[in-house]
Amino acid sequence: MIINRSMSENPFRSFIMGGFECADHQNAFGERIDLISLTGHDRFINEDYARLREISITTVREGIRWSHVEKKPFVYDWSQVEEIIIHAHKHDIQVVWDICHFGFPDDLTPLHPMFARRFAHLCRAFVKKYRSLVPYGELIITPINEVSFLSWLGGEVKGTSPYCINQGWEVKYMLMKAYIEGIEMMKEIDQSVRIMVTEPLIHISAPDQTDTDLCSEAWKRHQEQFQVLDILSGKICPELRGKEEYLDLIGVNFYFNNQWTIHDQQCIDWDCDPPNPLWRSLNSLVKEVYLRYEKPVVISETSIPEHKRYSWLKMIGEECITIIKSGIPLYGCCIYPIIDRPDWDFPETWHHSGLWDIPNPDNLYREIHLESLLALNQFRFNLSHVLESEKAVVTAEDY
Repeated sequence: MIINRSMSENPFRSFIMGGFECADHQNAFGERIDLISLTGHDRFINEDYARLREISITTVREGIRWSHVEKKPFVYDWSQVEEIIIHAHKHDIQVVWDICHFGFPDDLTPLHPMFARRFAHLCRAFVKKYRSLVPYGELIITPINEVSFLSWLGGEVKGTSPYCINQGWEVKYMLMKAYIEGIEMMKEIDQSVRIMVTEPLIHISAPDQTDTDLCSEAWKRHQEQFQVLDILSGKICPELRGKEEYLDLIGVNFYFNNQWTIHDQQCIDWDCDPPNPLWRSLNSLVKEVYLRYEKPVVISETSIPEHKRYSWLKMIGEECITIIKSGIPLYGCCIYPIIDRPDWDFPETWHHSGLWDIPNPDNLYREIHLESLLALNQFRFNLSHVLESEKAVVTAEDY
């Protein structure tokens, strides 16, 4: 077993984290969806943070909602951001910030000539505002969440702005131009800002493993998931000014439908009996990322809807422990969403994928999902023993 000494450098206050769904994009029908408002997190943030403290979750992912903050070019309303900062301080909660989760102002798309400039100035203004309120301490930022998915959704299948087909690369390129320029302007204000890139962790397979040509094609498509990380670190598209140091923390978003077969796009089941031979474990996929970039990893999003939540979270916990035991610096695991959310395109339908359900959208009452809580407590119990064991071995070696 490789002993991972860098675990002591983990910047997060709690290994198990909670993510609040903060998408504010235009959906497939061109309607603006504000999930912070729809879930009531903007009104019940005090109660939501208190619930997390009760179960020892002290690190959360939040988003500033670009469309809400910048309704006029270069004019910013930070009132909701200030509310998050105030309540986070009150409950001693660490916030990991998304500048753009999903969603842009009404007058912008990634293909707009002013997109990168507007985004970069937004990033700079956010850091300046944040440091005026919180002068010291760790500041971890995700400039744009899931560039790969966002460029596919808006550039290939018309699922959001800019509603294109066959322009996924162009959208991705412009998103990464904005991403890197945003980092540059944030670093001008505060060199200590840490960047957590969050990208989908996927696996694309050939349904027929004896077809070498199809396997080769599937492997090439599988490798495309690393384009964002390669651009950010300067391995490709050097004209965008990516740097290896921008690849600080690697967040991987891992869901039950993140693995599929090429061409027919059939989802590879994760809980078959007997197991599906095409399914790849979380720890094998994380290992692939780590061997490629050698940077600390975070499971930055994971969940499943409805009745399989206990089994999914149990599996995730076991996989995280396997990853840690292998010596890979896994810094955390974020349950996302931590509170129930409605569907983007059909908001009258709720997913029931959080640790708390919202059975009645009229009053937005939060109801704990007991099986998920049980799985989370088992995860935390097992994790504490593993981390204590790791510390003991490192201390003995140092002595």
